[in-house]
Amino acid sequence: MRQLNTILLIDDDETTNYLNHRLLSRLDAASDIRVVMNGEEALNYLEHAFASVEGYPRPDLIFVDIKMSVMDGFEFLEEYQKFTPEQKSNTVLLMLTSSASFYDLEKLKAFPDVRRHYSKPLAEADVREIFQEYF
Repeated sequence: MRQLNTILLIDDDETTNYLNHRLLSRLDAASDIRVVMNGEEALNYLEHAFASVEGYPRPDLIFVDIKMSVMDGFEFLEEYQKFTPEQKSNTVLLMLTSSASFYDLEKLKAFPDVRRHYSKPLAEADVREIFQEYF
């Protein structure tokens, strides 16, 4: 499994962030793993990263939760679509959810940037599958 430069975790659940960060670190998945607590913080981070602001490395992989306070995953996706294809070109975007409701999964189909969804927290097999498929 090759190491990525940066992974961005977007989730307001501290326990999930801790577990995902710990797993990704143990697997040496990225040299830099960033955590933000909601879609608004994520958009701010990405605006800086896509503008090549120092200290904001462009993420190779983004995991975004569906259900969050302040700005949920779907609101984030609405705004994420406004970035140019060039800005998003080298980034894989995946959804994380604790409740894979039919409604949420159907709604995800409207966002072509989302490659797939996974249940949270991530399992080692999920991470290995993601790296095999996308990297």
